[in-house]
Amino acid sequence: MGLNPISVLLASLGLLSAGFVVGWSKAEAGPTLTEIAIGAVTNFFDALGIGSFATTTALFRFLRLVPDRIIPGTLNVGHALPTVAQAFIFTAVIPVDVVTLISMIASAIVGAWLGAGIVARWPKRKVQLGMGAALLAAAVFFLMKQLGLFPAGSDAVGVRGVALVLAVAGNFFLGALMTLGIGLYAPCMILVSLLGMSEKTAFPIMMGSCAFLMPIGSARFIRERSYHLRAALGLALGGIPAVLLAALIVKSMPLYWVRWLVIVVVVYTSITLLKAAMTEQDTAAGVPPTTGM
Repeated sequence: MGLNPISVLLASLGLLSAGFVVGWSKAEAGPTLTEIAIGAVTNFFDALGIGSFATTTALFRFLRLVPDRIIPGTLNVGHALPTVAQAFIFTAVIPVDVVTLISMIASAIVGAWLGAGIVARWPKRKVQLGMGAALLAAAVFFLMKQLGLFPAGSDAVGVRGVALVLAVAGNFFLGALMTLGIGLYAPCMILVSLLGMSEKTAFPIMMGSCAFLMPIGSARFIRERSYHLRAALGLALGGIPAVLLAALIVKSMPLYWVRWLVIVVVVYTSITLLKAAMTEQDTAAGVPPTTGM
């Protein structure tokens, strides 16, 4: 009997995750209850389709827990293990073509590796501008989902030929954007639908891509010390049990008004980031920041 490709993929993910845990330095102090709670709440709703990056960014900035410059690294490092848990769940239960899945995962990994190497060295203002733009894009995707504007998919679970090339190129780009804090869920669903695949295939593709790319991309953030260790640990500790609760027990719940709240919060956070970036530019140039009337 031949090896099941999905089983091999999940076994590889398990080894990668183990290496990530071993290579993750110990924090001098444990995370606070607030940081663990943020990990639990954001990952719970991530498993139900809301996403975790935009909501975590908003909470970090509102509570002033993590400096703007290292928020992208903290998101990628802290949410890595909860995302791995989701990948094991969704990849095992939702059918998807193996060639399409592995090709898109591989391209996302390369995109994240290159993107993390760039973002980890960015100054504060560039990170603020990048995250602000990424969050605006995320808000557009959330709004499209809420208004039912996603393109209609089909029952197909994979693609070949030119469509596969486009899938690989698109996921490479989305993997790079992950390092700036824009989640993969909504844009990946749009991508697979445009390519004529079932919307459901977005779950194993997205979760599989994130589960592999986040530990690998996080290595660059960790090496550059461009993340908040204690907060990242809080996301992981709170996130893993929350993911299991949402995906295995709750499974689904009405999220209509939650999505509208997320859209409002994400837009507000994006505006504050872009405004902070402009203030940073004025200060750096020695010009007093302008104030509104």
